[in-house]
Amino acid sequence: MNDAATHLPPGAQLLGREWLGFDETGQIALIRFQAQVAFTNRHGTVQGGFLAAMLDSATGICALAKLSPDLTVVTKSLDTRFLKPAAVGPITARARVMEQTERDMVVQAELIDTKGITVADATARLRILSKK
Repeated sequence: MNDAATHLPPGAQLLGREWLGFDETGQIALIRFQAQVAFTNRHGTVQGGFLAAMLDSATGICALAKLSPDLTVVTKSLDTRFLKPAAVGPITARARVMEQTERDMVVQAELIDTKGITVADATARLRILSKK
């Protein structure tokens, strides 16, 4: 496991990111976020930009967890869909690597609320870079 998967930079701290590990298959990364009242829009639900940030964080951390410690990733694109309103509270991401070459990865993720409803999902295209 890449140590970067458990390191919390300021953005991840703001989102309340918690690395839960991989599911029993070892293929799906589980990450929990804590949506705060400060993240809400005029409707009282979590603003889409915060959900996109959670998806970006989840896809990136999933990729890092699958790479050797001398590599990192940057997001090239994040295609996001907002499916249902998201409430304040815990939101769990399920992310998995769909494709990987020497230079690129495609990672898909979904955000699931406490009722088991998928509130948003995304496909990220990531560039793999050497930390050196």
